[in-house]
Amino acid sequence: MTPTLVRQHLPRAGAAPRVDQGARARDWAEIQERMLVPLYEAVYDRLEVGSGTRLLGLGCGSGLALLMATSRGAAVTGVDASSPERVALARKRLLPEAWGTRARADCRVFDGALENLAGAPGERPYNLVTAFEPIGCVAGDSEGLGEALAAAAPLAGHGTPVVLVGWGPPERCVASSVLRVATKLSEPLRSAGSWRPALRDDLEEVAQRAGLRPDGSGRVACPFGYADVDSAVRGLLSTGLFDAAVTATDQAQVDKELTEALHAHKRPDGTVWMPNVFRYLIARTR
Repeated sequence: MTPTLVRQHLPRAGAAPRVDQGARARDWAEIQERMLVPLYEAVYDRLEVGSGTRLLGLGCGSGLALLMATSRGAAVTGVDASSPERVALARKRLLPEAWGTRARADCRVFDGALENLAGAPGERPYNLVTAFEPIGCVAGDSEGLGEALAAAAPLAGHGTPVVLVGWGPPERCVASSVLRVATKLSEPLRSAGSWRPALRDDLEEVAQRAGLRPDGSGRVACPFGYADVDSAVRGLLSTGLFDAAVTATDQAQVDKELTEALHAHKRPDGTVWMPNVFRYLIARTR
């Protein structure tokens, strides 16, 4: 989910759904992105992120994880080629000149491929690389990640920690039952973005393809909590996971079935609560 709680995969057949990508990006930034805050905090605590950290964030999205690192004194660079709308929000968060205030020289956000960063002036080796978009939720969601990590490795020093994130086992991720709605509705397209359960070695396999050396892991509880069902629908749609379902059916049908699936997790006060566990792997550059 990617970026993104999952990567944004458009279906390989049929037209892309007509959605307001700006509104989706705002819903991501305002509703969904914060669900992984406990994960970001756990990783930063374990790796002692601080004033000496030069962090490269792959798939930085709208920049919340980068913003949290800057609050610890880190110098950050974000790269994301999947959503210009999310990157625009990241720039507003991280580059104060967008709001008419003084800019920080140690915060940069790039919209596009990693090659754009490699040629940036004054580039120095990074000592932390993060890829916080969780994998192991939809089929094919790790495609390209190994290559991106391998391309980032030359920008980091020897032994630099590289953080990968994945969904935990389905029995510990309540949201998985809701995410399966996307699979059911998009089945006519047989999309590569269909839901699948996370596998134990997903992260290790990606690290191996990227030429990285695993060096520890951990699990973090990241419940999905929403003020009401409408907020939950908007937040989950903002992940992009349901785009194939919208194409296969229509927006109204997706909204209806997603709303019905969420009612099982609605509490008496109207809020929606879905406990989940995410896993992270720390690998090292060689």
